[in-house]
Amino acid sequence: MTTTRPAGGTDRMRQSTHHVEGEPSPAGPGEHLLRAIVEACSEGVVLCDSDGVVVMVNAAAARMAPEILPGRPAASGGAAALFGPDHPEGDSREVGCGHLRLRVRREAFGIAHHAWYLRDVTAESARTDALLAERRRTEFLVEAGRRLSASLNTRRCARSAVELAVSLLADAAMVVLPPAGRRQAGWLRSVAGQHDLQEGVVTSASTAQVPGLAEALAGFPPVPSRWLDPGQAPQWLLPDGFGQAGHLLVTPLPGNGVPAGALVLARREGGPAFDEEAEILVRVFAARAGAAISAAALYQEQSATNAILTRDLLPPALPVLAGLDLAGSLRSAQQAGLIGGDFYDLYLPGPGAAGEPLVVLGDVCGKGARAAVLAGQVRQSLRALLLLERRPEHLASLLNRSLLASPSPNPYVTLVLAALRTGQRGHVLLDLAVAGHPPPLILRRDGSVQEVTAGGSLLGALRESVVTPVTVDLAPGELCLFYSDGITEAVGGPTGRQMYGGQRLQSALSTCAGMPASAAVERLEQISTEWLAGDVQDDRVLLAVQARPAR
Repeated sequence: MTTTRPAGGTDRMRQSTHHVEGEPSPAGPGEHLLRAIVEACSEGVVLCDSDGVVVMVNAAAARMAPEILPGRPAASGGAAALFGPDHPEGDSREVGCGHLRLRVRREAFGIAHHAWYLRDVTAESARTDALLAERRRTEFLVEAGRRLSASLNTRRCARSAVELAVSLLADAAMVVLPPAGRRQAGWLRSVAGQHDLQEGVVTSASTAQVPGLAEALAGFPPVPSRWLDPGQAPQWLLPDGFGQAGHLLVTPLPGNGVPAGALVLARREGGPAFDEEAEILVRVFAARAGAAISAAALYQEQSATNAILTRDLLPPALPVLAGLDLAGSLRSAQQAGLIGGDFYDLYLPGPGAAGEPLVVLGDVCGKGARAAVLAGQVRQSLRALLLLERRPEHLASLLNRSLLASPSPNPYVTLVLAALRTGQRGHVLLDLAVAGHPPPLILRRDGSVQEVTAGGSLLGALRESVVTPVTVDLAPGELCLFYSDGITEAVGGPTGRQMYGGQRLQSALSTCAGMPASAAVERLEQISTEWLAGDVQDDRVLLAVQARPAR
């Protein structure tokens, strides 16, 4: 049905379509045909004269905006927002009209009239809004995954969680971590629009004051926000100046078998409630945050355990001994760790006990943590055997018997044992036992290098070990170098395929004449590293014993 303006409105429309006075008028559609055309239009059509008064309204426009009536200005009444006087012709814009969303377009109609075309885009706009909202949620979760996976530190993960939460989900967010041994729970809090992070601790009894928090920390499913009374929230839950919370949501942070904490979200009074879609998004986010915090907590726990275990596997600090200097260097083949199959150690006699200091440098079969465990067993076995025997060759034999009885796979070890004695006129005597290991090198004061003529069988392989002891005399300033095959068998050099070899090591050692033991070890380690050019292939260890130079 088309509604037209009474009182000559059609005549004005007809007159406005006249061409030039005195010339014949062009043929145009009749009034009934014009009404039929307007009525057949799928869009709502509001036809106005040059004064903006409505002349004709088709049925579609009447359904969308029933307050539009012929004979009245279009920009009046409840539909005034639809017809802006400054609306450019041909341009479209979307305007709310009651519960509808209308797309409005203005077009010229004849000489003095214009038409407004209305299209109901409520469903289309709702679909667009839903798509944009889903896109925002997806982008939020992608950013959450990126930031939460960027750290293996529990506090940093919790901080990222609350900062992400206030960017989209709530006005204030708090992560409460599980209570520690003293039954206190740590928390971190962030507020939208504020960059500072607040944190503290709270007792387990205090967590029970927050509706749903104790249950969330215990891992129970989340309670819908509409069931939680924000008025029961204790004062410590919300930051100063936040005001009254209008809506509260508490969600557990699922962890690796046990809860990783709880997420508490608050929206100010008068703000939107947590609807079903928001709660679903919060649960998905909480699952990711909980997984990140749980992984970080597990990593920190394992790191602390590894640090405790590694501490006893690292080489000891070398003390200053009377008449001699010691220096050592250990480089593991695995860059992620500090330990490996190469090792050195120093054993001092106990208080009041007789005997000389004993140094050992060894290489066990394998690399990495398994080899480091076997190396630790060897070192502890030597410490126990020293209570019964201090002669290097006898220690090697006893250690061989111990390794043969070891349950470890491939318990093969090469090592050098040296008992250190001070001689006359500043000399140092080394009673050596070499068991399947590269023989030590002696750097004399004149820069010459000699290889110790000592040898023996690999330990842990043969029922009876064969070790030939030898004593080396170091004059003041002279140095004895112990090393592992990771030094001589390093492949690199200019071509990247050359083995370093014993001859190059002797030549490099000869350039260290007159250097302190620590400087000589540092220089040799640097030369070895440059030879490898970053391609670490095996554990490398150096240990120098030097008779202190005369002053």
